[in-house]
Amino acid sequence: MKKLLFIDRDGTLVIEPPVDYQLDALEKLEFYPKVMRNLGFIRSKLDFEFVMVTNQDGLGTASFPEETFWPAHNLMMKTLEGEGITFDEVCIDRSMPEDLAPTRKPRTGMLTKYLDNPDYDLANSFVIGDRPTDVELAKNLGCRAILLQDDTACLKPKAEGGEAACEGLESVCMLATKDWDKIAEFLFAGERKAEIRRTTKETDIYVAVNLDGNGACDIHTGLGFFDHMLEQIGKHGGLDLTVRVKGDLEVDEHHTIEDTALALGECLYRALGSKRGIERYGYALPMDDCLCQVCLDFGGRPWLVWDAGFKREKIGEMPTEMFLHFFKSLSDAARMNLNIKAEGQNEHHKIEGIFKALARALKMAVKRDIYHYELPSSKGVL
Repeated sequence: MKKLLFIDRDGTLVIEPPVDYQLDALEKLEFYPKVMRNLGFIRSKLDFEFVMVTNQDGLGTASFPEETFWPAHNLMMKTLEGEGITFDEVCIDRSMPEDLAPTRKPRTGMLTKYLDNPDYDLANSFVIGDRPTDVELAKNLGCRAILLQDDTACLKPKAEGGEAACEGLESVCMLATKDWDKIAEFLFAGERKAEIRRTTKETDIYVAVNLDGNGACDIHTGLGFFDHMLEQIGKHGGLDLTVRVKGDLEVDEHHTIEDTALALGECLYRALGSKRGIERYGYALPMDDCLCQVCLDFGGRPWLVWDAGFKREKIGEMPTEMFLHFFKSLSDAARMNLNIKAEGQNEHHKIEGIFKALARALKMAVKRDIYHYELPSSKGVL
């Protein structure tokens, strides 16, 4: 079965003119940053057919004459072709929004040949575009979407203050980014997400991680300072992190902290998958009076070196004796080598600096290069 990429034109392949939204002159032609390299990579390395799907309001009318459209469009197509980027079909709708034409995105009138056709695998196909209507088109086709936006806030229904005309668009959108590098990485190497549910007589823990997220955090452990530290991992590591814990805090904090570390470590291990293309190693940073160093290796062998002392019994509700225990459990579950050193006077700054350094080390180590998609090991296994 053939997979498809339904690709919008304006705002996706080329920059949409900001005033009249019409690409009707050669001087307006500007390609979207990094689209050439990445779309060429996708075309050469993956097995998608390319279908351009674009609304060109009133094309052929006095407000948008044919002779102003084709020179820029043809130059765009010729330039893309020179980089190995060819389209199997180009679908252009000329109607106005008020016409409600069946061929106008997000309607599927131009794409009926792909619907209910056993030759095509729509479930594993994608629409790539920059507007909610592109995501809605994906939903109408029965495929998934990639949105060239920083986030999916625009996909909320209009009743909730968003732009979307129909429900359920956020579940269709698999990636929201303004970076074509991330689109190529996602399509080539897949998403790096994992979730863990760990339930014992002492704790009930849910952890979800997206290594390629934007630092979005939803963390509730019942320990305010612990929440604050875990949030540093998400925010400064550039990963989406959800942690929800119900622990036996009436006993003490031990089980909540230890079991969260085990669940988080296992989640990181699963999200990394094959580890192909990752940097593997990762960071030192100062925080006011403190210098904190966290070096790590996702080499598959857990080990912890801990060189950080604390004079206070607690910071917030978190016992300082649990810091070492947290990182030991994290190292074991994630199968990583952790070397942690910290010096300074302010205990709060010291441990926060360690968590921030861990976050930056993670961000560095999990960075993935699809152009050098090899296992970073001379042994051939991690």
